[in-house]
Amino acid sequence: MLKKLSAFPTNKMKCILVILDGLGDRGHAVFKGQTPLEVAQTPNLDRLAALGMNGLYHSWLQGVAMPSEIAHFLMFGYDLHEFPGRGYIEARGDNIRLQNNEVALLARIFSVKEMDKMLVLEVENPELDQKSCLELQNEIRNFSQDGVEIEFIPTKGIRGLVLIRGEISAALTDSNPIYEGRPLMEVVPWESNQHDESAGRTARILNSYLTWCYQRLSHHPINKRRKEAGQAPINAVGTQRPGQMKSVQSFGEKWGLRALAISSGALYQGLSRHLGMATQMVKDTGSPGADLLERLKLAKAAADFDFIFVHTKATDEASHTKDPQIKKSVIESIDRAFAYALDEIITDQDILLVITADHSTNSAGEMIHSGETVPLTMLGKYTRRDDVQQFNEISCAHGALALVRGKELMYLILNFLDRGKLFGLMDSPIDQPYFPGKYKPLKIK
Repeated sequence: MLKKLSAFPTNKMKCILVILDGLGDRGHAVFKGQTPLEVAQTPNLDRLAALGMNGLYHSWLQGVAMPSEIAHFLMFGYDLHEFPGRGYIEARGDNIRLQNNEVALLARIFSVKEMDKMLVLEVENPELDQKSCLELQNEIRNFSQDGVEIEFIPTKGIRGLVLIRGEISAALTDSNPIYEGRPLMEVVPWESNQHDESAGRTARILNSYLTWCYQRLSHHPINKRRKEAGQAPINAVGTQRPGQMKSVQSFGEKWGLRALAISSGALYQGLSRHLGMATQMVKDTGSPGADLLERLKLAKAAADFDFIFVHTKATDEASHTKDPQIKKSVIESIDRAFAYALDEIITDQDILLVITADHSTNSAGEMIHSGETVPLTMLGKYTRRDDVQQFNEISCAHGALALVRGKELMYLILNFLDRGKLFGLMDSPIDQPYFPGKYKPLKIK
């Protein structure tokens, strides 16, 4: 007698993915060759690692310093060629909906000095009151040439977005040199787009705009007063990382998970919206541990979702101070929040807890980010338990997960949520990685 087939069981498990932005680091002489995470007192993270399955993670290739937006994009299981560009993502985060004929670039006003007909970056992050900042930005708000329109949209402080509208291209190089003492760069098309008429036109008009900005800002009364006071004028605009709208499969369709992003900052809100995740904006209060604790509680309570992305920028910001001791202190603050994870999250057998970082951020040296791997811990009822006793870049290397790259993280999450599809099965026209797919039942006529 055949056993009666039951309906596919409803899986109630959910994943809480905690990203400690820029957590990884290099070894520092002040710590005798160890990283800030290695020397920090992290009893809660260490206990979670001891109970879980550990390894190292890199969103792409070891040694490549990744920016947060692309690292997250790859981490969520997408491919590089699908990425729309940082400018587009930030625009989405600021609730700016770009059309097909619009390109957004990150922009900021800053100080340059003229040398040998070049504009050399003098101060990239000048201090300026909000009223004066907006007055200068409004001076360069609108520009048009040959049917192409350019608009500077202020976002926060000296930062903003430059929007370009018309028959244009996003295949452009940056103008912002980032490092002080280097000249602003002429914008040119990417090598792959050298013969693209729209890319050439966009580059030419953007260079005209940047020159026009320098001339207008240099003669502004605010800068005349700054010169008289012995202050560097805020007299130029730098642009970088253009982006343009690209269609992408939603996260829910791609992985079969209802996703919620809990984060602060336009970048992470914008990326989550682009991928079709629900978003919950939270604020940074200046207390990293308390902020993360609040986010973990929100994630635990998110009953309508089975994938919750929790983000903190505090570790990355600490790295950018270029003081390893500050980063160590912030890590210790964040560790205190994970006492809640020990008491309230991992005790729930229907939760898979994943803790890692998007990239390493070196708290000493000239690089903005660095290319080392970051620690990874996965803890749930189906994960193996290895011998790792500490959560850091060295100890986790001895874990059972070994080295995890790119979208492998999402496949592992599906696996430990017990939702992975046996490779080769086709229960729907789309070869999705989860089971069951959107199948069509056979009906008897």
